[in-house]
Formats: sequence, structure tokens, C-alpha cells
Amino acid sequence: MESVIEFFTSNKDIIFIVILMIFVGVEVIGNVPAVLHTPLMSGANAIHGVVIIGAILVMLDSEPTNYLALSLGFLAVLLGTLNVVGGFVVTDRMLEMFKKKK
Repeated sequence: MESVIEFFTSNKDIIFIVILMIFVGVEVIGNVPAVLHTPLMSGANAIHGVVIIGAILVMLDSEPTNYLALSLGFLAVLLGTLNVVGGFVVTDRMLEMFKKKK
């Protein structure tokens, strides 16, 4: 318990910034008009691509016997890939709505 308290006291500035970023992100994303949703989704797909690369690099640097790091890295790669593919599918379906019908 003392190590948790020590962690929070030594990193209180970073924790405060992360909490502030969460509130600002929710406020910004919540006020995005529907017209900008497709470009925003494309940007989110690019960011999740970076997350996948980061998760792969973390898995490469972990010890082969560290099963927790390897399983969390695998889960991050899997969920990031699902998010990227799902985002592209949703973006493609939204763009199909704007095409002229034959």
C-alpha cells in the first residue's frame, strides 16, 4: 500500500495531466459535428496503427519468460487491429452513402 501511495505522490503532476487530457478529449470529441466524423475516424485509425506498432515493439523487448507482458502485448495488438479494421469498415460504409446510385 505504501508503494502505491509513493507512486501517486511522486507522479502527481503526470496523473493530473492525464486526467485533464481525458476531460478535454471527451469534451472535444463530444462536440464534433457529424460532417467531420469520417475524417476523425480516419485519424483515429492512423493513431491505432501507431498503437499496434508500439505494442509489437514492447513485446519484442520483453523477456521470453514474462508471460504477463507477452499476453498483454498480444491483447493490445489484437484489439488495436480489430479497431483499425472496424474503423475502416465503418468509414467505407459512410463514404458509400455519399456515392450516386446507378
